[in-house]
Amino acid sequence: MHMAMTAIPDSLEFLIVSSIHGRRGKCQTKTEAATPRKHILGMKMAIQIPKNLYPNLLTGWKFLLSFRKTNWSLEDYPILLSKQGNSSQRLGETGRWTLPAYSARIVNWALSGSGDTAEEAMNSLAKAFNSACEKRPAMPRPGTRVPITFASQERIAAHSALTQEFLESVLGHGEAWISDESSLWDFALGHSLDDYYTKIRSLYGVDVSDIPGGNLAEILERIAKSKQKRIESSGER
Repeated sequence: MHMAMTAIPDSLEFLIVSSIHGRRGKCQTKTEAATPRKHILGMKMAIQIPKNLYPNLLTGWKFLLSFRKTNWSLEDYPILLSKQGNSSQRLGETGRWTLPAYSARIVNWALSGSGDTAEEAMNSLAKAFNSACEKRPAMPRPGTRVPITFASQERIAAHSALTQEFLESVLGHGEAWISDESSLWDFALGHSLDDYYTKIRSLYGVDVSDIPGGNLAEILERIAKSKQKRIESSGER
């Protein structure tokens, strides 16, 4: 039996995405979860709950359900899918960044996804969740608060002087916290990295357009290697 919960009329149109049926022992999600299934338990009925109580109630319920198994998939976690407003809304001084219409996030965990449709937002969250599955030795229990952990800076720190130069000359920032997982996309306001690629080729004589995701650590390593080759070549002459 199920009890369906209707979304509260609100500008954000919060939708509770939850299900009491999970896949035991698998770290994955179902694409159909993108269509919100609003179940809690018991009889099938519609109820109205103040928006500010939604996250706590959903989180508590998912926490209780988590004791039925030891391995959890995405649908075992408390997920809030929200409509962020008109998809044509623009952000940033250049007006090039379009705010995605939907966002999906796991309550108490810094995992989220976004997209122009609910399905895209859920699929984006699923990718983030699967990535976390691969990196973590164990998954946190649904409903518990997951501390924020910062990514390693080991590769970035190996080129500290070049990193500072790159921040100022290419990204236009005097200071910024970046990690080994940071990307050019973290600084881009548009839908293309072509301007950055052109600037990097002009300043360093290096093509980095083939680097997956515009990863900054890999870009800096390639630039550093190119510089070292030029130095060695000059020395031989």
